[in-house]
Amino acid sequence: MDVTTPPGRSEGSMIVLGIILLILGFALGIYVLWAIGIVLLVIGVVLWILGALGHAVGGRRHYW
Repeated sequence: MDVTTPPGRSEGSMIVLGIILLILGFALGIYVLWAIGIVLLVIGVVLWILGALGHAVGGRRHYW
């Protein structure tokens, strides 16, 4: 059974998780969730852009 995610899925899920944590942190007034959401959102966007440009990150061209 293959439990790996297809290419491009990790960046998208990081972006969605970052947005969800941003919304929850802002709505509940929890600064830690808000800060983690920002970090995940930025990392997801950077990986998404680098993957779209075809650059290898960390010695790997694809993450899955």
